[in-house]
Formats: sequence, C-alpha cells, structure tokens
Amino acid sequence: MPDWLQIILRTFIAVTSLFIATKFLGKRQVSQLSFFEYITGISIGSIVAYTSLELQQKWYLGVVSLAVWVAIAFGMEMIQLKSKRLRTLIDGKETVLIKHGKILEENLKKERLTTDELLEQLRKKNVFLVSDVEFAMIEPSGDINVLLKKENQPLTPKHLGIKVGPEEEPQAVIMDGKILDEPLTKLGLNRDWLKTELEKIGVTSENVFLGQVDSYGQLYVDLYDDQIQVPQPQEKASLLATLKKCEADMEMFGLSTNHSDAKAMYEQCSRQLQKVIEDVKPLLIR
Repeated sequence: MPDWLQIILRTFIAVTSLFIATKFLGKRQVSQLSFFEYITGISIGSIVAYTSLELQQKWYLGVVSLAVWVAIAFGMEMIQLKSKRLRTLIDGKETVLIKHGKILEENLKKERLTTDELLEQLRKKNVFLVSDVEFAMIEPSGDINVLLKKENQPLTPKHLGIKVGPEEEPQAVIMDGKILDEPLTKLGLNRDWLKTELEKIGVTSENVFLGQVDSYGQLYVDLYDDQIQVPQPQEKASLLATLKKCEADMEMFGLSTNHSDAKAMYEQCSRQLQKVIEDVKPLLIR
C-alpha cells in the first residue's frame, strides 16, 4: 500500500478514535480543565498525531495507547465524583485573594499572581477598586470570582421588594427568513398567529433574519435591513395600563355618585380590581 494511502487511513482511524474518546470523556471549556485533564488532552493529541504519521509502527498500538489514556482519565473522573479529598488533591482548592476589601499578599504569592495580574482579572469583572470587593477568590480552574460589598452590588427588583414574573428560554420561531414550526408548537402557537404578529409591525417572514418569542408570547424580530426600526412589543405594558385605568375609573365613579348602593358597589369592584392588578403585575413587569 502506498505511504500516502496509509497516512490517509491512519489519520481517519485516529480522528475517529479521538472523536469517540472526547465524546466519552465529556466536554469542558479549556478554562475549566484541571491540570491532569490538561495533560491528558495534550497526550491524547500527541498520540493521535504520532499514530497518523509514524508508518514504521503498527497503527493499532496507537489506538491501544489512546484507549488506555481514556480509561485512566475516565477512571480519575469517576473517583473524583465520589471523593472530595481526591478532588482537592488532584484539582486543588480555591484560595481567597481579597477579604473585606484587603488583599491577602501571602495567598497572592502562594498562587504566583502579581498585583498587576490580579487587577487585570478584577477589571474583567468590571471592578476597578479593590476596596469595593468583599471577597475575591481564585478557583482551581484559574478563574477569579468576585463578590462585591453590599453597597456596591447592582440594584435588583428583590432589593426594592418588587416581585417579577419568571423568565423562560425564548424560542427562535424565524431564522434566516424561514419559519420554524417546532418552537411554535412548543409555545402552543401556529403560523397564523405568527403572520398576524408580523402584519402588526408591517414585515414578512422573508425579511426577518431572526425572530424570537418570549415566555409571555411577545414577538421580537431582527430584520436583514438594519436601517428599518421595528417597534418593541407593548402588549404587557398596555394591558397593565388598561387595568390601572379601569381601577381608577371605578374609584372615580364611586366618588361621583350619591347613591349609597352604587357607591359601595364601585368601591368593592375597585378593591377587587386592585387585588387582580397586584396578582398579575409581576407577570407584566420585565
């Protein structure tokens, strides 16, 4: 068999083996790899390259070596899942670098981090003052996570005592100008509903690069032509405003009438509608 054909066959076998191995071991981002996993990845890649090009050696020996590496890596993962002590031994543990706004210099030296590198990582988290940080720690993966002091944390609806409705994953119903039926069905919608919504904003599906529907049934579109401004959905805000107007009208009717029974009826209806508004408001505020 010619050498070039052997290389093609060996490469095909090596790539197939590598694909199976990586699927078997699972997937992680490079930044999440432990030292052992990083070394395993390099070794497996080297074995695959060697198997592809070394014609003097039998190809199946490379596959055997690859299988052994994969078995060891998988075994280590299983052991780590069951033993916290071994996880700490193999992957290491997190180290606190900043505590109550103060840099822990000894821990910084232990992790072989310079002050410049620490400040760089903080800036990546949009933190520019060390004194703003309550805690910062470096994870075994090398990532630095930061907890800001209470007064420096972003304001959320929870801080204001406001309840908001739950958010679910938006569904892409139009992609590259084509309507996707499966996401529509998942939302309990159909093409007729989608065409009606598109008519409201004056576009056709062919002009839509991406169309998404949120968990409240509101359609958001991105057009091929970026110069065209598409109005944002206002159904929820409009519904909330209408309910508030009805509640205000009930109060006004109650104040304007002199009939005691009518006044009592309007006041009762106003209170009931106010309770309805309080119940649905979290769903209508994003």
